[in-house]
Amino acid sequence: MKKIVAGFIIAHFWSSTWSATTFAADVPYPWPNNALAAVSLSYDDALNSQLDNAIPALDKHGFKGSFYLTLTSPVFNTRKLEWQKIAKHGHELGNHTIHHACRKSLPNRGWVASDNNLDNVSVSKIVAEIKTANTILKQLDNQSKRTFTVPCTDNLANGADYLEAITPLFVGIKSKVGTTPKSMDDVDIKRVSVISAENLTGKQLISLVREARSHGTMVNFTFHGIGGDHLSISSKAHNALLSFLAKNKADYWIDTFLNISLHITLQQE
Repeated sequence: MKKIVAGFIIAHFWSSTWSATTFAADVPYPWPNNALAAVSLSYDDALNSQLDNAIPALDKHGFKGSFYLTLTSPVFNTRKLEWQKIAKHGHELGNHTIHHACRKSLPNRGWVASDNNLDNVSVSKIVAEIKTANTILKQLDNQSKRTFTVPCTDNLANGADYLEAITPLFVGIKSKVGTTPKSMDDVDIKRVSVISAENLTGKQLISLVREARSHGTMVNFTFHGIGGDHLSISSKAHNALLSFLAKNKADYWIDTFLNISLHITLQQE
């Protein structure tokens, strides 16, 4: 009899454990408003087409984007009041350094100027530049929390990784090109992968959003030119993505990378 009872207890224990584990695995990630996935719409380099084309398209649907500004960009300096205005309307101004230094030693980097070659920049110098950029951006939007996108996804300055030195300065860092994560357990918000969106069609963009939904995770788009400028995507493709998201707002949480980073950080505490 004791053996029968003991067997029942053990079987019940494993049954309960399996059920609890299965239930935990089935619990969706807690996105705001019971959304099934998060979408980050980010725009790099401070370009005219972002102010002229991306902002009106985002505002039409009430979406907030993240704009990673290169502070030596002529478009940043000549249209500074417009960048300040979009920040007041809820769009994010992100740090993309002052000079946008990249590694000239990598393939297809002939366009990198010798005086802006990250291979010759010390970690201390790039960190100081990034801190200065934060100060300049705060003068525009009065925000103390900020996110960062690594220019060219180049994290080595004079051969040394500078990301560890700047990690405490930001609540989120987009650092590399990758895919949509299959699990939020795989996401390090200080080392996020992005989808580089140049030349993608509307259907391809929407497919990536649906993929994130199927996993219950997030998709991080990085755009440059919208209907113009460099590394561009057509306005048609961009508008197709936004229209799809607008029609499916119940499924997707579309917000700035800053707000998404703060939410993920809170869930991990």
